[in-house]
Amino acid sequence: MDIFTPTILLLTVSFSVLAGLLAGLLGIGGGVILVPLFLWLFKLAGLPSDLLVHTAFGTSLCIIVPTAISSTLGHRKRGNVAWHQVFYLAAGGALGAIIGSSMAALLSGKILHAAFGGMQILVGLKLLFFRPRLPPEELNPRKISLLLVGLTGGAFSAFFGVGGGVIAVPLMLIMLRLPIHLAVGNSSALIVVSAFFGTISYVLHGLNIVTTVPFSLGYVNLLVAAVVAPVTIVCARIGVRLASRISQDRMVNVFAIVLILIGLKLML
Repeated sequence: MDIFTPTILLLTVSFSVLAGLLAGLLGIGGGVILVPLFLWLFKLAGLPSDLLVHTAFGTSLCIIVPTAISSTLGHRKRGNVAWHQVFYLAAGGALGAIIGSSMAALLSGKILHAAFGGMQILVGLKLLFFRPRLPPEELNPRKISLLLVGLTGGAFSAFFGVGGGVIAVPLMLIMLRLPIHLAVGNSSALIVVSAFFGTISYVLHGLNIVTTVPFSLGYVNLLVAAVVAPVTIVCARIGVRLASRISQDRMVNVFAIVLILIGLKLML
C-alpha cells in the first residue's frame, strides 16, 4: 500500500498526535480522530468500498489498545485508576466489545459510515451544550452498575471503532458518581480491554473476506497500525500530564466542535 508520500505522512502523524493527546487528556481512546483519518487514508489507497469502513474501525481499535495502555499507566502513577472497579468494568467491556463488533460486521459500510457521522455530531453537541449537574461523588459504586457501564462502553467502542470513553466517562460521572479524574483513569483502563476484544473480533470477522489487501490481518491493517501507534502512545502520556494543567472545560469545547465538523463532513 504505497500511500505514505511526505504530505500524507505529515497529515497522518499530525492526526495521530491529536488522537494520542486526547486519549490521555480525556480518557477517550482517540478513535474519534483515527477513524475519520483512516476513512480518508484507505480511500486514497484504493481500498474497495465494501472493506473501507470495517478496516478503518478494526485498525483504529488495534491502535487504541497500546495507546490506552500508555494512558492508563500514566493515570495509575497519579492514583487515578481504581483496579477493583476496573475488574468489573472490564468484564462488562469484554462482552460488550464482542457484541458491538459482531453487530458492525453484519452491517454494510455505507450504514456504518452514516452512523459514525451521526454519532460524532450527537456526542459533540452533548459535550458542547449539555453539562448536567453532577450528583454527589461516590467512591464505591455497586458491582452491577460497574458491569453495565463496562458493557455499554465496550459495545459502543467496538461498534464504532472508537475507544468508548465518550460514552464511558459521562456514565461514570452520572451513573457511578465517580470523581472526574477517577472516571478518566478508569475509562482508559476499560478501553484497553474493550479495544483488545474488539480488535480480535474484527480480525476474525474479516479473515475470510480481506485476503487481497497488503499488510492486512482481517479488518486490521498492520502497516498503518505500525506507523500510527508509536506516535499515539507517546502523545497519550503527554496528554495525561496536560490533564492536570489545562482547563478541561476549554479542551472539551474545542474537542466538541471538532467532532461536530468531522461528523457533518462524514454524513455529507
